[in-house]
Amino acid sequence: MQPYLKTFSLAGRVALITGAGRGLGLEIAKAMAGSGAHVILNGRNADRLQDLASSIRANGQQASIAPFDVADSKALTKAFDTIRETHGCLDILVNNVGARSRKPLLEFSDQEIRSLIETNLVAGFSLAREAARLMLPQRAGRLITITSIAGHVARSGDAVYSSTKHGLTGMVRALAAEYGPYGITSNAIAPGGFATEANAAMLSDPQVAEHFATRSALGRWGKPEEIAGAAIFLASAASSYITGHVLTVDGGLTVKM
Repeated sequence: MQPYLKTFSLAGRVALITGAGRGLGLEIAKAMAGSGAHVILNGRNADRLQDLASSIRANGQQASIAPFDVADSKALTKAFDTIRETHGCLDILVNNVGARSRKPLLEFSDQEIRSLIETNLVAGFSLAREAARLMLPQRAGRLITITSIAGHVARSGDAVYSSTKHGLTGMVRALAAEYGPYGITSNAIAPGGFATEANAAMLSDPQVAEHFATRSALGRWGKPEEIAGAAIFLASAASSYITGHVLTVDGGLTVKM
């Protein structure tokens, strides 16, 4: 490996990826494992996570699982205690998990609003806090949050989700200022339209699918694996002087008029 390429290596790092059971989270986990990290896969389906971890290990890479609901504060704290006991550290957090409910605000109950905020925003703070506890003693770490282009631009019928993503963007920047003096960077990735399971309903509607594809500068939806490069960059030494940044990965959707 050329010396410069080594700056992208994650060898010896421990990375927790939430929502790693499918979609973008899974692609990020696979890429980080392939770059040398020991990846800890989070999700709520332990059996699925175990199968995925086994497939990663079958490739000679390192993986384990941490099945818990990020909205369950007790389970979350216990999971980080286990990471400390098992690995002694955490180098990378990828806060990827998120819920989506596309409908007009008038159709939301108060409980539905609170539930979406708890999963998408409050859990992000809890995950970052517990990750920071493990990163502060080593004065190094990478906090990576998956937001959305919905944190930059608005779409009718998506007010609650968009608001949570705006909140995460604020969190990312605030934590960059708070933890920068301790060698911990805080950045975000804002995906555009990716062909994932979460977007299956949109992809199955020809009119909607075509609308989002043609709106992007590249004229298509993103492939899930195309998120991996941005995550590896922000997790590696190659991004050591970047913090408080939101890296948009949307095929140019937010820049095309």
